[in-house]
Amino acid sequence: MKMLNKDYPLYESTLFEDFREMIENVANKYPTRTAFSYKKDPKSTEVKRVTFDETRYDVRDLATALIELDCRDKHCAVIGGTSIGWIYSYFALMAIGAVTVPLDKDWAAEDLASTIEKAECEFVFYSDEIKGKLDVISAANPQIKMFICMSGEGREGDLRLEGLIEHGGVLVADGNTDYYDYEIDRDRLASIVFTSGTTGKGKGVMLSQRNICTDMYQGMYLFAITTKTFCVLPLHHTYGSTVNIIGHYPQGCEIYLSSGLKYIQKELQTEKPGHLILVPLFVEAFYKKIWANARKNGQEKKLKNAIKLSNALRKVGIDRRRQFFKDIHEFFGGNLEFIISGGAPLNQNIIDFFDAIGITIMNGYGITECSPFITCNRNLWVKKGSVGCPFYGEEVKISEPNESGEGEICVKGTNVMLGYYKDEEATNAVFDDEGFFHTGDIGKQDEDGWVYITGRKKNIIILSNGKNVYPEELETEISRIEGVGEIIVHEGNIKKTGKQVIVAEIFPDLDLLNERGIQSSDAKDYFADKINELNKTLPPYKQIGYVKIRDKEFDKNTSRKITRFNISKDVEE
Repeated sequence: MKMLNKDYPLYESTLFEDFREMIENVANKYPTRTAFSYKKDPKSTEVKRVTFDETRYDVRDLATALIELDCRDKHCAVIGGTSIGWIYSYFALMAIGAVTVPLDKDWAAEDLASTIEKAECEFVFYSDEIKGKLDVISAANPQIKMFICMSGEGREGDLRLEGLIEHGGVLVADGNTDYYDYEIDRDRLASIVFTSGTTGKGKGVMLSQRNICTDMYQGMYLFAITTKTFCVLPLHHTYGSTVNIIGHYPQGCEIYLSSGLKYIQKELQTEKPGHLILVPLFVEAFYKKIWANARKNGQEKKLKNAIKLSNALRKVGIDRRRQFFKDIHEFFGGNLEFIISGGAPLNQNIIDFFDAIGITIMNGYGITECSPFITCNRNLWVKKGSVGCPFYGEEVKISEPNESGEGEICVKGTNVMLGYYKDEEATNAVFDDEGFFHTGDIGKQDEDGWVYITGRKKNIIILSNGKNVYPEELETEISRIEGVGEIIVHEGNIKKTGKQVIVAEIFPDLDLLNERGIQSSDAKDYFADKINELNKTLPPYKQIGYVKIRDKEFDKNTSRKITRFNISKDVEE
């Protein structure tokens, strides 16, 4: 186990150990500063801005009303899109000692109903997007005491957040101090987060307020954040709720709540964020959009030459990226300094491109069970190929490393979960005798303690000769081939012979191939030639034996990760 090099300085962070303390501290420090901004109507130009003081009192009043409704200690499902109502509900429930169960609004009604039953939820907080699913949820869950609408009109007869805030305000004015009188147990169960999973059915991860809060205030020592960011990630995932909201809110950072993918480009240009929190899918989409615009306007060669010139000047200490690539920066609003990317691997070529134009990408690594972030690169310390250094206060070790130093990444710290809900066997299986959580991810550390991901333990291809192949390693190389839209490398079996092969299954970017004069009917030959060239650089046991072209995107979970468990292994000769 390597400790983090002490030469790396820590940036400023704000200490808080529970949600109520977080809300109070930042309101005392920045009472009139904007905490959240959003549009009630995505098509309108009017942006509503809520200060930290307004948030404090709205949450206090809502929490007071929820205590009267007997939500304290109860399991409460929170289902809906990104909204101020979702955030208020989450803040208030955590601050009164309820157990939040954030769920994906896009799940089928039956899946929501069964998960609510498993999590033993007695209250359901919802937004209008799932109103049509409530009858199914209600019929399957007679233990539900109340449905509360967080945003939208809601069903007739259900309580609404605005009314509860107003009622709570009256209670407080009459002298009710229940909200502040409650002593929060920071180590008890506070949230059950159901992982979406890419290799099968997810589990309920149990997190405490200490898990969530320490992951963020210790993690923020690594970053010099700007004063404004966007929230475009779904809040039922810890990356969205914890990193995007809990990581930034207590630092006094304004968080603009995006109206959705359809509006994001226009919102970037009008709201002008200083940094973004994204998953690779968004970064890749921006990357493709920039190059597509360059090709459309006949500027592709000019852009490539500008990057070469800029990189050469930087080597002698001259940085002209903001001037050379002004149009691209205006695409993002003109103020964007960096992007924190997590949730899945990101191609190093894309990271290098954004660096070349003056936008730093800090690639990170996390898992829901660790609340979620474990490591991340830093503003001025970015190592190529690495997912960064461990968050302050965490221990990372590599279990049973091979001759290359690769082994399972294990984590110990206050951010590590309490366990899996109602699954003691699964919980015991992921903790070792030293108290380290085994992530299931394979990687290594360098001499400074920075982590490099090699692959996922469950995805390892074990060849008949006993050799192990990490598909993610090959996917990284193949993704550099021009025209690859999506790529999964997996084990395959030739139907006729049963022979084991390594398969590169590609969903091509047909628009880009067509621009290059390659027809869809020629795509397989094109990629086969490119992969044959790649094979020449690989040891024999790692070489791709079959190229498969898809005519539609891979199935994905709600965090936009490809689900590997339903990919067919059978291939034709």
